[in-house]
Amino acid sequence: MPGNHRFLEACRRRPVDRTPVWFMRQAGRIFPEFRALRERYDFVTLMQHPDLCAEITVMPVERLGVDAAILFADIMTPLAPMGVRYRIEQGVGPVVDEPIRQRRDVERLRRFDPREELSHVLEAVRLVRRALDGRVPLIGFAGAPFTLACYLIEGRPTREFTRARALMYREPELWHALMDVLADVVLAYLRAQVEAGAQAVQLFDSWVGGLGPLDYREFVLPYSRRIFAGLADTGVPRIHFGTGTAALLPLMAEAGPDVVGVDWRVELDRAWEAIGPDLGIQGNLDPAVLLGPFERVEERALDVLRRAGGRDGHIFNLGHGVLPDTPVDHLRRLVELVHGVTERR
Repeated sequence: MPGNHRFLEACRRRPVDRTPVWFMRQAGRIFPEFRALRERYDFVTLMQHPDLCAEITVMPVERLGVDAAILFADIMTPLAPMGVRYRIEQGVGPVVDEPIRQRRDVERLRRFDPREELSHVLEAVRLVRRALDGRVPLIGFAGAPFTLACYLIEGRPTREFTRARALMYREPELWHALMDVLADVVLAYLRAQVEAGAQAVQLFDSWVGGLGPLDYREFVLPYSRRIFAGLADTGVPRIHFGTGTAALLPLMAEAGPDVVGVDWRVELDRAWEAIGPDLGIQGNLDPAVLLGPFERVEERALDVLRRAGGRDGHIFNLGHGVLPDTPVDHLRRLVELVHGVTERR
C-alpha cells in the first residue's frame, strides 16, 4: 500500500498494510539544514518564504520515511492578519505586544480572507504537494481557539494560563466574543489550506488540558465543534489533539473529529475506550523517551502498539512534538520498527 493511502486510510479506520507513522514537529529543528536556515532567518521571516517552508516540510519524508508530511508553519500565523502584533522570543515562545484585556481589544480583531492575507502559507501547501508528488499526504493545521485565546490574553506562554481562565470566569460574554472570532478565523484558515491541497487537518489545542470537563463543555466545545462541522464537507480527515487531556477525551470526541490525538499521560487502550471505537486514535509515545537509548524507545513503542492491538484506526505518533535534541537516527529506526512490527502480509 503506498504511503499516500496508508495514513489517510487509517484516519478513516480502514485496514492498512502497516501502522502509519508521523511525528509532530518532525519538520524542523532536529535537522542541521533547518538550524542553518535559522541562523539566517528569524522564525517569523522564515514563514514568509514558501519555498523554504516547503523544503522543510518535505525533509522528514525523505530522511525518516514517515507516512505523512505536516506543513511547516506556526499556530500563531493567523493572528497577524487579525491585527495582532507578536514576536517569537528565543527560549520563551510567542509574545503578544498588546494582550486582550477588555472588550475593545476583541472588537479590534479582524476576520480576513486567508486566500489573500496568508497567500504565502497556501503557496507553501501547493509547493509541498508538487514536491511530494503523491508519495505521502500533506497535513495542514491550525491552533484551536482556546489555545490561541490563551496566548492572546496572557501575552506569552505560562504554565497555568491564570489570566485567561480568570477572564473566562469573570467575563464570560467577553470570552465567548473572543472565541467566536477565533473559531471563524481558524475555520476559514483550515478550509483555505484544504483548498490549496492539504489532504488532512489537525486542530492543535495544546493548552486545553488545563481545564476540567465542565469548563471545557461550556467554554470550548461549541467552538471546536463548529470548526469540525465546518470542515465536514471537505472530505478530508480531521484530527483533534491536546496535551493533558485524559479527563477531556470523551468531550474532544464529541467535538466531531475523525481522529483524536492523545499524549503519553494516558495509556492508549484506555484513551481509545474513552473516545469510543468509532474514532481513530493517534499517539502516543513520550517524546522524552527518544532522548534515551534506543532499547528503551523500542520497549515503549512496542507497548503502544500492544495497546492498539492491531485495530484499524491507529496512527503512531508521539504524545507531543519532537524535542530539539532528539537523535535523527532514533526517529528513523522508530519508523522502521513500527512498520516492521505491524506489517500485514
